[in-house]
Amino acid sequence: MCKEFPIGSSLLQIFKGFDLDFPYQVVSAKVNNRSEGLNFRVYNNKDVEFLDVRDPSGMRTYVRSLCFVLCKAVDEVFPNGTILLEHPVSKGYFCNLRIGRPVTDEDVVRIKQRMQEIIDENIPFHRVECYISEAVKLFTQHNMMDKVKLLETSGAIYTYYYTLGEHVDYYYGSLLPRTGDIKLFDLVNYYGGVLLRIPNKENPDILEEVVKQEKMLDVFKEYLRWSDIMDMNNVGDFNEVCLAGHTTSVINVAEALQEKKIAQIADSIYHRSKSGGGVKLVLISGPSSSGKTTFCKRLSVQLMTNGLKPHSISLDNYFVNREETPLDEKGNYDYESLYALDLKLFNSHLQALLRGEEVEIPTFNFTQGKKEYNGHRLRISENTILILEGIHALNPELTPLIPPEKKFKIYVSALTTISLDDHNWIPTTDNRLLRRIIRDYNYRGYSAQETISRWPSVRAGEDKWIFPYQENADVMFNSALLFELAVLRSHVEPILNGVPRNCPEYAEAYRLLKFIKYFVAIQDKDIPPTSLLREFLGGSSFKY
Repeated sequence: MCKEFPIGSSLLQIFKGFDLDFPYQVVSAKVNNRSEGLNFRVYNNKDVEFLDVRDPSGMRTYVRSLCFVLCKAVDEVFPNGTILLEHPVSKGYFCNLRIGRPVTDEDVVRIKQRMQEIIDENIPFHRVECYISEAVKLFTQHNMMDKVKLLETSGAIYTYYYTLGEHVDYYYGSLLPRTGDIKLFDLVNYYGGVLLRIPNKENPDILEEVVKQEKMLDVFKEYLRWSDIMDMNNVGDFNEVCLAGHTTSVINVAEALQEKKIAQIADSIYHRSKSGGGVKLVLISGPSSSGKTTFCKRLSVQLMTNGLKPHSISLDNYFVNREETPLDEKGNYDYESLYALDLKLFNSHLQALLRGEEVEIPTFNFTQGKKEYNGHRLRISENTILILEGIHALNPELTPLIPPEKKFKIYVSALTTISLDDHNWIPTTDNRLLRRIIRDYNYRGYSAQETISRWPSVRAGEDKWIFPYQENADVMFNSALLFELAVLRSHVEPILNGVPRNCPEYAEAYRLLKFIKYFVAIQDKDIPPTSLLREFLGGSSFKY
């Protein structure tokens, strides 16, 4: 099908002109493998792929637009109040609503009602491009100093901002054409703030189910309190500190905070190991590139300072023989499945070890696809603590025969707590993806294009096997460091710049490059060799 359109037609006009049939609402597009809003105008030949809300880029456009409506509603309902869009949690977005008193259900109802009115008014979102100096002047007039600091330290000459009626704001990505394009949302009172609920990513006709994540929310709040004490809640605050020459102090404090947390976890394990029943097995899980391996090594050091003897057990040695491996929906071996492990043998060995017996630990031959026994025998002493790290570690089905009092469960993830500004959070998945791109490039020979291509599959495995069990943890450890994205910038930029513009992965590479440039780049020379970041950057004193 071929159609002619006037030069300068918007993507929305082109989409309507072709009368394309999509199962769900189209919200944005990829233009020459760059994400653009439907108001983007076309002046010459372009490759265009329209995206609905099921696409991650499309969902980001939808959520940004919804957030703008939320901020406008709060400003109108509570003119002296503020709202901070802080982090994703419980399959929604937690927002800190500051109105000078505790938030009530009635407050939330009023805000939600005003949001719906703004949506029903079908107000257009306008994007205004300008010099940085003009945007700084505008945001200063509106007392949005978080955005002023971000823009002043960005090093750019031009920028843009959005308007929604008389309301102005800044978002680092495209928005919907009009508020009426927002079809589904909810707002609920949630642990002292509000939870913005969004459509389900697979079936956008329904909302995501609220999943209780109290422990994760507590971790976020703890680190946000610490950032507040340090006066570094946003990237603009952080950039100013770095430009003032205080980078080393920030690194030292952040690293010391992590070491203190690891020491506290080791102390908890020690005290529980000496109490009635006695912990003998530490189970550690977390998503890809969360720094689990280095965390295990640093935890082992701290356990030894308590007089305990940590001993690691690798789940990789307990795979079933290859022909017994379950198949995924495509008919391929599903090595990430819990049932790819010989659970019966694994539990019998754990039980025997806890009884003080000696067992012969198998070694899995990945070439032959079967377990082998090479005389590796193990017996644990009274002070031995077994450490097991793996994606299934917190799944109750992994160790059903081990008494709960014998287990100490830890969830590790990089929970980014610094925001671009008060209305733009940094997804924790972006933090982990940047780590993985650098590690894959340096140590596994993968290009950024290959890593980005595999990432959706990695995320799907996490959704199935890791995230449902994270609240089972006794302790959650945040492996993200306040300064790390500024350090990752200089490492990841040349790798991302190597992604060809004519491949689908370029859209994600371009988005990551655009976002990481907001950070003032700092060097890694002051990062200690025991840092979790060294697992990805190199230069670690640990052996992997």
